[in-house]
Amino acid sequence: MAIDHDWWRGAVIYQIYPRSFQDSNGDGVGDLLGIVQRLPYIASLGVDAIWISPFFMSPMKDFGYDVSDYCDVDPMFGTLADFDAVVDTAHRLGIRVMIDLVLSHTSDQHPWFVESRATRDNPKANWYVWADPKPDGTPPNNWLSIFGGSGWQWDTRREQYYLHNFLTSQPDLNFHEPQVQEALLDVARFWLNRGCDGFRLDTINFYIHDKQLRDNPPLPKERRNANIAPSVNPYNHQEHLYDKNQPENLDFLRKLRAVMEPFGAAAVGEVGDAQRGLEIMGQYTAGDDLMQMCYAFEFLAAEQPTAKRIVDVMHEVDEKASEGWACWAFSNHDVMRHASRWNLTPAAQRMFTTLIMCLRGSVCLYQGEELGLPEADVAFEDLQDPYGIQFWPEYKGRDGCRTPMVWEPSNQNGGFSTAKPWLPVSSEHLHMAAAVQEDDPGALIHHYRKAIAFRRSHEALSIGGHSAIKSYGDVVYFTRTHGAQEILCAFNVSDTPSDFDLPAGEWTPIGAELGSAQPSADGRLHFGPWQVCLAHKL
Repeated sequence: MAIDHDWWRGAVIYQIYPRSFQDSNGDGVGDLLGIVQRLPYIASLGVDAIWISPFFMSPMKDFGYDVSDYCDVDPMFGTLADFDAVVDTAHRLGIRVMIDLVLSHTSDQHPWFVESRATRDNPKANWYVWADPKPDGTPPNNWLSIFGGSGWQWDTRREQYYLHNFLTSQPDLNFHEPQVQEALLDVARFWLNRGCDGFRLDTINFYIHDKQLRDNPPLPKERRNANIAPSVNPYNHQEHLYDKNQPENLDFLRKLRAVMEPFGAAAVGEVGDAQRGLEIMGQYTAGDDLMQMCYAFEFLAAEQPTAKRIVDVMHEVDEKASEGWACWAFSNHDVMRHASRWNLTPAAQRMFTTLIMCLRGSVCLYQGEELGLPEADVAFEDLQDPYGIQFWPEYKGRDGCRTPMVWEPSNQNGGFSTAKPWLPVSSEHLHMAAAVQEDDPGALIHHYRKAIAFRRSHEALSIGGHSAIKSYGDVVYFTRTHGAQEILCAFNVSDTPSDFDLPAGEWTPIGAELGSAQPSADGRLHFGPWQVCLAHKL
C-alpha cells in the first residue's frame, strides 16, 4: 500500500475486540485467524482501517491490557504469522491495520518488572515507579487507582511501593528513565516493520507522573463526573494534576511520531481525563509533530447528547483543540453500548450514525454497533471483568459490551464459536445477527454502510472545515466546507417534530438514502423525530 501520510484524516476506523470477534479454532475465544475470516465483512462496511485491541502475551488479568511481552502474540490469539495474515489480507482489501499499544504499564509478569522488583540496584531498578513509604509506612502520596483503592502497592522484595494506575498486577513504567522510552519506541518499530499502519494508544495521558510525587488536590463535588470512572469510584474525588497529564509527555510523543513518520503510520490516543479531556486532546494533536488524533470521553458519557450538549462540546473543541484533530466514538470496549446507554430507538440510532459521519474529525466504530446491539445483561457468576466484580452491583463492569459478535442466529453461540464462549452470547442479540440484517433491506447495518459511503463521497465531510455549530431548539446545524463544496448538516436530536429555516442561499437536498428531510416550498424544513437534513449549496 502506497504511503499516504494523511490517510487518517477523516478515516472511519472499526474497532475489533479480538476475544469476542470470531473464534477460528473452537476454544471459545476469538483470535487473529478469526479476524482474517471476517475481514471481507469489515471491508463491506466501507471503513478505512481496523483497530485491534491487545493480542500480546499476557496473563489476561485485564484481558490483554496487562502485557508480559510486547513483541509476541499470546497463544490464545494465535501466532506472529497469524498477525502477518491479518495485515496481508487487510491490505489486499484496502484496509489499514492499527494495533492497541499499552505503553503506560505492563503486567507484573513482564520480565522488565520481574527484574526491576528483584533489587534496588539492578539494571532495570528504575524502569518502574518506585517510592519509599512515608515514615508511618503508608503510601508516598494520595494517588488512587482507577480500579479502586490506593494507586500504590507494597512490594516486600524492595520494601518500597510501586505505582499502579489500574490493577495491582499492572505496574506503571517510569517514563523519566530514558531507557524505558527507548525500549517502548523499539516496540513501535517492531510492529511498524511488520506492516502495522498505526496505533491506538491506551491511556495516552497516563505515561508520565510528577517526579515530586505531589498529592492530588480534592475535586469539588460539583465538578465531578463519571466519564472516566463510575460515580461509586473515589477516583472521581480527586483533581488529577500530578498522577498523569504531565507536560513532559509531549517530548515522548514527539519521539514516537518521529518513529512513525517514515512509515506513514498514524496514532489515535485515548485521553482519560474527566475534566480536561478536550484540552489535552488539543495539546496532543496540535501541529505536525505530535499525535494525529485523540479521543476524549465527551460522547462516551452516560447522558444522551442533547442539541445544547453537542454544541457545547464542539465549541469547546474549537476553543481548545482548533489546531488538533478529534476522533469521535459513541461506543467502545470500555463503556456501555450507546444503544442502551442512551436508550435509543432505531430511528435515533440512525440519526446519531449520520451525525458522527458529519462531524469534523475521524470516527471509531465498535464491533456490533453497526448491528445496533444493546448492552448484554451478564450475570454476576459469568462476569470476567475485574472492574465490574470490584464495584458490583452499582457498576456492572465492561463485560456487557464485550460479549461475542453475533454472525448468524442458528445456535446460541451466534456463529462466533463451536465451543462455549468465554462470555455468554446474549439471546437478545441473536435476532440482530449480521446474517439476519444482510437479508433485511431496512436493517441498521445498511444505514451504516450508506452513511460511511456518503462521508467518503464528500470531501467536505471527511476532511473539510466546519462553521460554528449552532442549535435551534432541538435542531443542531452546521456547514462543512472543502474547496467549493459546502454542505449543510442539520439534525433533529429529539423524538418530537421540529421546524427549521434553511440558512440563506440556494440549497439542493442530498442524502435521500439517509432519510434526509426535504425543504418545503417556503424554504422551511419540517423535521420528523430524529430526522436529518443534508443539503449542498449551489
